[in-house]
Amino acid sequence: MSMIISSWSSTRFAAWSPTSPCSSSSTNPLLNSVNNASSLLPSRTRKLKALISKAIEKNQSPTVAVDSAADVVRNFYGGINSRDLDSVEDLIALNCVYEDLVFPRPFVGRKEILEFFRHFTNATSTDLQFVIDDLSTNDHSSVGVTWHLEWKGKPFPFSRGCSFYRLEVINGNKQITYGRDCVEPAIKPGDAALAIIRAVTWLLQQFPQLVDRL
Repeated sequence: MSMIISSWSSTRFAAWSPTSPCSSSSTNPLLNSVNNASSLLPSRTRKLKALISKAIEKNQSPTVAVDSAADVVRNFYGGINSRDLDSVEDLIALNCVYEDLVFPRPFVGRKEILEFFRHFTNATSTDLQFVIDDLSTNDHSSVGVTWHLEWKGKPFPFSRGCSFYRLEVINGNKQITYGRDCVEPAIKPGDAALAIIRAVTWLLQQFPQLVDRL
């Protein structure tokens, strides 16, 4: 009887021993799951990193260099000076509005604006050049310019002016969407201008209905 008990105890102990085949990783489902998870973790991590990298590359658009607003305006005057309207065309937005206060109404649209400058370049010699006196550079969407005209390097009479330009990025290119030119008048009324303004304001105060006719 003691031999039977001893044999049964030894067999039972062996069954729960760490070295027993029943406790090995090859037959224990829980240990197999843990071992498999540990072995697969690096591979899954690499796949996850690869998926994240692809998603970032897909959603991240490449950086495209866009000319500054000041550079666009400089190129605009450069194209006019060289009479190269083809280079000026892409600097002007399709729906651009350009006001030259010498004219009674603004020029609307790229085609009409280019036609205006074509008349200007055809009517003047290449010896007549725009010279930029000062140009603002701190704003990304608008530019102020003071300029004058020169004839063969010498200042042209009554040719000083100032301009304002508004720009937007359209299809990856910065373009002029609005411009206004104010040119030095050939006739300078001086103090008479103040007298005219005073007379007009007096009339508007006396006859407010005239405002609707302005």
